Amino acid sequence: MTEQTAHAKIIVVTGASSGFGEQIAKALALAGHRVFGTSRNHKPDADGVRMVRLDVTDDASVAACIALVMAEAGRIDVLVNNAGMGICGAIEDTSLAEAQAQLDTNFWGAVRLIQGILPIMRNQRSGRIVTIGSLAGHAALPYQAFYSASKFALEGLNEALRLELTGTGIDATIICPGDFRTGFTAARRVAEKAAGSFYAGKMERTVKIYERDELNGADPAQVARLVVTIVRAGKVRVRYSVGKFEQRFGILLKRWLPPEWFELIMQSTYQL
Repeated sequence: MTEQTAHAKIIVVTGASSGFGEQIAKALALAGHRVFGTSRNHKPDADGVRMVRLDVTDDASVAACIALVMAEAGRIDVLVNNAGMGICGAIEDTSLAEAQAQLDTNFWGAVRLIQGILPIMRNQRSGRIVTIGSLAGHAALPYQAFYSASKFALEGLNEALRLELTGTGIDATIICPGDFRTGFTAARRVAEKAAGSFYAGKMERTVKIYERDELNGADPAQVARLVVTIVRAGKVRVRYSVGKFEQRFGILLKRWLPPEWFELIMQSTYQL
């Protein structure tokens, strides 16, 4: 047995069909781990990643996915909660159903996986939960209020989870990326009532800024490398930020400046 295989872990990565999840799953498999990647639609195994169908918004689908991994691998060492989606639109224009869909994927999806896998980790007396959050979970984005709300919620979830897991041999952390070049930009949904609304012109201008920053964002391989490092680490921090320096520095500014000053910076940045 090589040193690499001796330290191999059984890892579940949600949302592994594209974007961060795909990069993370590939990097973990390349590092010698046994990786189960999930996607809502069927995707063939590739790059050493065993793909499993999973809809994180469906309780039965979550239970079936976890059962399959346990049947094939017998344990789960690491959960990477990555599955997510985005909806843009003013709060006034976003229907309750659209807002619920956003939170059901980004927040409740993570909760379903954590609740399903934690009993396994407790029986093992070991495990690690890595959640992909966002810098938008520290500075709310106009016309992406419910996306930001889901990421703020994940921050609170991670902090409480870490406290609850004290002394169990299980730990948790959250990664907060800034803008990266992924398929998230093209996949972003628009609220049905956004077209022709009072906010339409301003929203279009702001979303173009988002798209420009995303398309010129950092390489998503940075996030994948960070996850590989976190999986290997003896201890993990409460959170990690990753991405372009100016965006990460902006979150530090929010902590230092009076809230109204930071609000002015956001208004200027997004041409509000």
